[in-house]
Amino acid sequence: MAAVWEEKAASGRFFRFLGPLVKRSKSLRTCIYVDGYNLYYGRLYGTEYKWLDVVALFSEMVRTVQPVSQVVAVKFFTAPALARFATHGNASMQAQNEYHRALASRYPALFEVVLGTHTWEPNGTALPAFVDGQPFDKTNTVRVWRIVEKKTDVNLALSMYRDASKAEVEQVVLVSNDSDAEPALRALTQDFPNLKVGVVMPLREVTADGKKGRPASRALQDFAHWCRTYIRDDELERAQLPPQVPTRKKPARKPAHW
Repeated sequence: MAAVWEEKAASGRFFRFLGPLVKRSKSLRTCIYVDGYNLYYGRLYGTEYKWLDVVALFSEMVRTVQPVSQVVAVKFFTAPALARFATHGNASMQAQNEYHRALASRYPALFEVVLGTHTWEPNGTALPAFVDGQPFDKTNTVRVWRIVEKKTDVNLALSMYRDASKAEVEQVVLVSNDSDAEPALRALTQDFPNLKVGVVMPLREVTADGKKGRPASRALQDFAHWCRTYIRDDELERAQLPPQVPTRKKPARKPAHW
């Protein structure tokens, strides 16, 4: 019989477990796959918690759900910041580099950055203008800078699937609320029935006054053995990197504007 266990939080969000959950006497080799863009804009943007130790935070969360989990890798998928489009220009690009250096130095055997790219039209992209009260009109366009992150979704999906196919992991944990990952989770659960799949969604916890943020992706929950649908502020606060992280070269320092 499939085991189902739910522990609802006061906010109404919860850990969600779908069975069967098998008792294990040995460690569960686990890899955590972080969608950096989704984490940043889903949970970190506008906060003081950007200098986040993703290895410590998500390893602790995984072990809370599956105590026998042995985290063997944390893979961080993102694209290089573009100074010309960033709010802080070159400082934004330098901040991202410092952050990656800090994590790579602190966890040389665990942490890996996988970079995609950004694309844009050099003369801008013509998109239909929104006019309140008027129907869609494809002939009424405005030209905008449309920056698109490329390769991240594919890199992440392929990495999960390849690790599973090589039997390098027994549990994959996706940190994302992007429903584009649903086909990858579907394939993993169908092709590797013994593989455990977890999802951590980088969303805010429902506040005491009932205010909600972005909705949790049902498509991802449907193909996960367990799912956590929020990250609390106190968890982010406890998982901050030191302001200065030693490296083999000069120390990596927390950016002033972070």
